[in-house]
Amino acid sequence: MLKVKITSIGNSMGIVLPKEALTKLKANKGDVLYLVEGPEGLTLTPYQQDFEQQMKAAEKVMDKYRNALHELAK
Repeated sequence: MLKVKITSIGNSMGIVLPKEALTKLKANKGDVLYLVEGPEGLTLTPYQQDFEQQMKAAEKVMDKYRNALHELAK
């Protein structure tokens, strides 16, 4: 477990993530991280929670309109 402290950043509050945490998250300066609420509390993740659902929906549309998309790609 890593310990972080809440600090003032301008008119807001924030935390500074140690290098070890950033390495485990595979995150760098400027990356977006997501706080996801789950049964055990909040989890910090670099992955958008509903991305997989969005990709499945996109694949259905691409399968349904495959011929039209192929023609448009010419």
